[in-house]
Amino acid sequence: MEEKQLLEQEDAGSKILVRNINSIGFIGSAVKIASVILAAFALWFNSFGVISTLHQNAIFFSFIVFIGFILYPTSKKHPKKTLSLDFILASLGFLSGLYIVFFENTIHARNETLILRDMIVSGVAIILIIELSRRVAGIVIPILAIFFSSYALFLGKYMPAGMFNFRGIHLSTYLYRMYFTTDGIFGYITTIASTYVFLFILFAAFFLKSGAGDFIIDFAKATLGKTVGGPAKVAVVASGIMGSITGSSVANVVGTGSITIPLMKKIGFSAEFAGGVETSASVGGQMMPPIMGAGAFVMSQWTQIPYTTIIGVAFIPALIYYLGVLLNVHIRAKKSNIKPLDDKDIPDLKTVLKNGWHFMIPLIVLIALLAYGFTPTYSAIISIASVIAASWLRKDSRMGPKKIYEACIFGVRNMVATGVLLITAGIIVGIITLTGLGIAFSVMVTSITSNSIFLLYVLTALAALFLGMGLPVTASYIVLAVLIAPAFKMLGVSILAANMTVFWLAETANVTPPIALAAFAASGIAGSRPLPTAIEAFKLAKGLLLIPIFFLFTPLLSGLTLTSVKPAVILIIGLFSFTIAIEGYLFKRLSYIERIVFFIVGLLTFYPNLKFNIAGIVVAIMLFLYYFIISRKKV
Repeated sequence: MEEKQLLEQEDAGSKILVRNINSIGFIGSAVKIASVILAAFALWFNSFGVISTLHQNAIFFSFIVFIGFILYPTSKKHPKKTLSLDFILASLGFLSGLYIVFFENTIHARNETLILRDMIVSGVAIILIIELSRRVAGIVIPILAIFFSSYALFLGKYMPAGMFNFRGIHLSTYLYRMYFTTDGIFGYITTIASTYVFLFILFAAFFLKSGAGDFIIDFAKATLGKTVGGPAKVAVVASGIMGSITGSSVANVVGTGSITIPLMKKIGFSAEFAGGVETSASVGGQMMPPIMGAGAFVMSQWTQIPYTTIIGVAFIPALIYYLGVLLNVHIRAKKSNIKPLDDKDIPDLKTVLKNGWHFMIPLIVLIALLAYGFTPTYSAIISIASVIAASWLRKDSRMGPKKIYEACIFGVRNMVATGVLLITAGIIVGIITLTGLGIAFSVMVTSITSNSIFLLYVLTALAALFLGMGLPVTASYIVLAVLIAPAFKMLGVSILAANMTVFWLAETANVTPPIALAAFAASGIAGSRPLPTAIEAFKLAKGLLLIPIFFLFTPLLSGLTLTSVKPAVILIIGLFSFTIAIEGYLFKRLSYIERIVFFIVGLLTFYPNLKFNIAGIVVAIMLFLYYFIISRKKV
């Protein structure tokens, strides 16, 4: 019992457990102090600090690895017994990261020739980050890191002669490229983690610690609580806003789902559907500007497309995704005769705004700074300061030293898993770049799909599904972006459309059985069966699979312009048709033949041909009017 108290579940429905740092005395205090130092360091070097990128990433690595080994124990059954071992590993990781900070000049003086000490330290750093990634996210990403490392060292020369044959590199060369340069664990992927991603996670931590989370949920209740299926719509809107800020689907499910799921069940939705709604809404948050998920920052760096451009073109597709989920919720509510929330459960909108209007200030500041062209890092830092300043506008939300201290710890803790995965992904990306494997793979994929963009899309969707069974979304996106996105480019697809397609498809892992972490987290809160909950989530989040088709064949990614209006209208009608076909309801229950008709209409709107699209739109409108008139006559 004592050892169980040393562990706390990081997210409902997952098997990843972390130590309760409040229960491990001095070491727990060390983690808290390290967290505050790391947060302060990140704010310093991302604002006015002057430090090389290599040293910046090495220090970030040191703190993340130190905190990570304490949080994620060697043994989940006996965490107390392995605490000493984990502290030793944490200390080794901390020192191995700092080694390059103190000895870089010595290595340069030796003309980059590594001695035994250099090789031992760099090898320890690589082994420790791979092991920590196993603790954080399971076995898949460590296996990928080991496989690609083996390919570069010796496995490549055993491949059949051709594009995948690689003669191999010496161990010292591997260690030098992966540790002593910006190609591996201290490379640009880690730079993304230590700058954009970390600062926005810190912003989310400060924002939530100020009490803004309760305001968002109350605002959604006040505006949507009286509508049909109100609690489900509250979940969609609240989770969309919160998910964009937190950048984590599972964390968002746990955060907002603990409030919205019981409300949905209370008014009559099944536990599985309630969990599915929360899941689909939370997943969408990673595609919703202004922050989106960590993958958006990776996309910006990888493609060299400004982050402001990415969030500008992402807004309309994300809005359509949420509109699709809301339409699905509304139809299910009408079909099941679900009533709105009771008046006593709906807060007064004026009171909500009066008590929480100041929480909107940081979001307005963030959006304004990004819109005016300031860098994401500068925008995030100023927005963090605006959270603290805005919190002092009301007495009950003021952030003093204690709350700021807690926000730093909360933010760093949320950053550890993402940071570890991105650092480890740096090994994979570094090897792919070093060996030219990405180009070879893209050529092979293009050949297999016979230069068909649609077939390549289907292959990518399947790859995303299988990768998602073992990889978190951001890691899945990185692998797909490196290996498959270039294949889309070879077929004439723009870099932006190719990467946005891959980014959306990577999100399907959270809702697609048999492994659907966000859905399983929701089922834990809802008390529902995990697999049916994932199926409901998949049906609600069908836009994840369907909307990217429009990225490839239409100008939907034109941003807030007239060019994107036509594909947006076609897409909305198509999603609506598919929803009716799946739910089997439009003003009345539909027969299987009627559902097939709506399914065919949906296919017409998604087929990349304007004549077919127009035919689908006309038929959809006629069917809608027909069923509407029939329903009015019955009344």
